[in-house]
Amino acid sequence: MSFFNIRWQDVPDILIVAYIIYKVLMLLVGTRAMQLIRGILIIGLFAVIANVLELRSLSWIIGKILGAFIIVIPILFQPELRHMLEELGKGRMWRHSKDEGKAEDRAEQLSKALFYCKSQRIGAICVLQRNTSLKEVWRTAVLLDAELTEELLVSIFWPGTPLHDGAVVIDQSRVIAAGSYLPLTEKTDISRWYGTRHRAALGVSEMSDALTLVVSEERGEITIAVSGRLSKPLTDEQVRSICVHYFTHDDREGNFMKRFREELLIQWPGGAADA
Repeated sequence: MSFFNIRWQDVPDILIVAYIIYKVLMLLVGTRAMQLIRGILIIGLFAVIANVLELRSLSWIIGKILGAFIIVIPILFQPELRHMLEELGKGRMWRHSKDEGKAEDRAEQLSKALFYCKSQRIGAICVLQRNTSLKEVWRTAVLLDAELTEELLVSIFWPGTPLHDGAVVIDQSRVIAAGSYLPLTEKTDISRWYGTRHRAALGVSEMSDALTLVVSEERGEITIAVSGRLSKPLTDEQVRSICVHYFTHDDREGNFMKRFREELLIQWPGGAADA
């Protein structure tokens, strides 16, 4: 069949398939399944090279490995596949992934909740999941899968409630879980003024690229842990700016966080060791 012998039906056919693949990949971003896909692509690249160079033994081995994946994938990644089918059934799979209005509202809701906790001296810790999946952290917590609102967060962290001592894990669309217990940092040069919440915030920032906002009930301050560094108290404008950049999926987010980390290092070179 000639490359130029294309029917008009082939164009929408290709576009529809490409769109479906794109949506499926977007659902898998941040999960273990995405890592598997990357691994399969690398193996496939080796298979192409082996085939071109006529490396028959290597081609045979790679073919057997890829064949085994057909059986292994549904077993290992049953939760991810179920989630994908659930999203398809709910119709979320076809919605636009960047609803700026809702993103800005989520940023405002989180900011207001943090400001309220700050004003009332209520301790709080919010983990903002980014590229690294935090499933190992929240899978043993209380799963919520709820819309982010100021009232929900304040009620979770309100003193005396069952979940107030744990962390809330948030992604860029939902509140994933509450009552999460984070790994504590192993650093020994941290000021004694920082308590368990700050040590937990540092711990999760060391094991992932998450942003962790902490409200101190003793001092009524908001700080952020990024890449194993803990800032000094943030202004309300800094907190609001961080939330907006996180939820709006801003293309400049990487540069924003890079600049923010540089500010932490330049302005506060002692990092978490400063009181």
